[in-house]
Amino acid sequence: MRWGDSGLDAAQVAFVERVLPGSVVVTDDSWGLLDTRVLHVRSSHGDHTVKACGPDNTHFPRELLAHRSWTGELVRHGDTAPLTHADVEARVLVIDRIPGRLALGTDDETSSDLHRQAGRILRRFHDQTAITDPDHLAVETAKALRLLDAPHRIDPATVRRVRSLLRSAEPHPVTVVPTHGDWHPRNWIVHEDRLHVIDFGRFALRPAATDLTRLAVLYWERKPRLEQAFIEGYGDDPREADDWRWLQLREAVGTAVWAFAVGDPAFEAQGQRMLRAALSAF
Repeated sequence: MRWGDSGLDAAQVAFVERVLPGSVVVTDDSWGLLDTRVLHVRSSHGDHTVKACGPDNTHFPRELLAHRSWTGELVRHGDTAPLTHADVEARVLVIDRIPGRLALGTDDETSSDLHRQAGRILRRFHDQTAITDPDHLAVETAKALRLLDAPHRIDPATVRRVRSLLRSAEPHPVTVVPTHGDWHPRNWIVHEDRLHVIDFGRFALRPAATDLTRLAVLYWERKPRLEQAFIEGYGDDPREADDWRWLQLREAVGTAVWAFAVGDPAFEAQGQRMLRAALSAF
């Protein structure tokens, strides 16, 4: 692939060619849902992942913050790759490339050993700090209510019930830690039976249980052995029953609305399933 076909603008290409002279695009690994371009790039310095996006992309600053302030512990243990170059104005990140294959769509996706490794790595990430946040739940509940005002395909009766529940929520202080925000096999790379993690575009300080929501819905309900393996790796279960059901409700709303906005019908259907499951807990 030539740079002219990469989806990067002139300033982004110029930056990459400056920090990686003679680089060529090997593959385009973009998901295609947002304006983020994810490219496998090769130069005399080796293989890299180049991530570039437009000015309104909210994932860019979160991933930049994660790499600059929070991924160092994972890099030291070989759990993720380091950020090597960044251009904030052009909105480009250059990250060392992790060899291997994506776990999604392979046998690794449902491997107990991989889920156990995922628990160990996530605990390492979470354990870097813990802060009491008195406002987190109120902010997240307000965000979920605002999302219900956006275009979506959640049926009106469900919307009414969700609004009523969210308005009845009583926030309290919670402990927040560094979270990945999208922790599941779509962001796991496997190389020689070792798990590595990628994509910190949804990084934020949140309750630790937040990083379990997608695994719980996508895998653990059908394969409890994976949940057991993950908890063994993590060391304990960070979920508290009442907070967990509210977290699942907010996450379901966010998934259904966001997936509709970006035109991902499969993910939207998942969000609708998550919403039905979350409501059953009430």
